[in-house]
Amino acid sequence: MSADLPNPIATYFAADKADGEAVARCFTLDGVVKDEGHTYQGTAEIKQWKAVASTKYAYTSEPFACQQQGAVIVVTSRLTGTFPGSPVDLRYFFRLEGDKIASLEIVP
Repeated sequence: MSADLPNPIATYFAADKADGEAVARCFTLDGVVKDEGHTYQGTAEIKQWKAVASTKYAYTSEPFACQQQGAVIVVTSRLTGTFPGSPVDLRYFFRLEGDKIASLEIVP
């Protein structure tokens, strides 16, 4: 990865290449993900979100920029894959709690 990412975020992008279980472990127990107009709360829903996304699309994600905006860390990543509009740059808004992700919002 070319962006200098905090450890919990680097772990998330590595887990994103694996499965829903690996992604869910990156979050706090009551973590929240907002993606494509939906909100997923708790590790069970986050695991399901990742599982569905993985069956829907094949993609790779390459983070290339990272900046802190107050309590939020914004990562920009290029997604390339089998989805309409590929490739696309997405922004990931992370809020961390210790070594876990408390919230993540993904926007174009």
